[in-house]
Amino acid sequence: MKTTRTLAAALLAATLLGPIAAQAQTVGPNGETATPSSEVALSDTDITALTGKGYKAALLWHTSSDFINAVSAGAKDEFARAGVEVVVTTDAGFDAAKQRSDIETALAASPNVILSLPLDPVTSAEAFREAVSSGVELVFLSNLPADYVHGTDYAAIVTDDLFQMGKQAADTLASAIGGEGEVGYIFHDAAYYVTNQRDQAFKTTIETDYPGIKIVAEQGISDPARAEELASAMLLQNPDLDGIYVTWAEPAEGVLAALRGAGNTETKIVTLDLSEPVALDMVKGGNVVGLVADEAYELGRAMAAAGLKGLLGEDVPAFVVAPALTVTAANVAEGWQQSLHRDAPASVLGQ
Repeated sequence: MKTTRTLAAALLAATLLGPIAAQAQTVGPNGETATPSSEVALSDTDITALTGKGYKAALLWHTSSDFINAVSAGAKDEFARAGVEVVVTTDAGFDAAKQRSDIETALAASPNVILSLPLDPVTSAEAFREAVSSGVELVFLSNLPADYVHGTDYAAIVTDDLFQMGKQAADTLASAIGGEGEVGYIFHDAAYYVTNQRDQAFKTTIETDYPGIKIVAEQGISDPARAEELASAMLLQNPDLDGIYVTWAEPAEGVLAALRGAGNTETKIVTLDLSEPVALDMVKGGNVVGLVADEAYELGRAMAAAGLKGLLGEDVPAFVVAPALTVTAANVAEGWQQSLHRDAPASVLGQ
């Protein structure tokens, strides 16, 4: 789902900080305190103030995916409530130059609000500058252009509750192995605050809350294509691991392949974000015991609400987070709907 968002940001050096120190809660790229997305909502008064004014919005995405489709759906539904027309929707295909061209195209349609994920902090800072100068309300998904100032250059950053995603992954794996045993930890080996916080939250939770569980093997990964190779090496040195945490679903597919190749049906896997191959293993009672996801539709709704509240001159929190949810075989249908507002794949539902 969101794998491509995370990977693209890392590969394009969409980095705002070095590695994040352990936190007990999610913080923004510059240390901002998180505000729950439920607190960023349009009131009836807001809707009245927005309706009939001819306001327009643009959705300038970095890619196309199930995740982005769900974010877009949440945003479009919220804009529709306020009578705001979405006049431009683009897909930059992970290309920072294409994103800059998309911004220029969108500005020709005179949007009042732009929602986007900046692909590169430095390049994006220049690319979005004309939008800032034009008075457009900018709301960013996860990333932030370099040196942009909240309330002056942008309305808000909206992302996942990163700490809760990592914590719920730890809780899920701990439950699956009975609160004791030895586990492996495969983390994202790049300085990207989204994955860094999620990974660190898993590790911190295991070390703090589960004294009976020991992380005995750690492996950083930057290229998901190497996941099977790296997991095989980890399993060769630690054949009796009770569980493995994997930083997101795409490399988890490689870890699952390594376990199958070794004939290992015992080691449990927990990972982040929704994926059909990983979820299919989970519902069939395989190695995968849980997927922790964000509420992508809610991310889009909150982004739209933040932009519109900024348009009305209201105070908007700098850093907004949407809830995390744990998806298991028991609630996979409901979890898919809650996260993406669509049915899970037919294979996952056993159809």
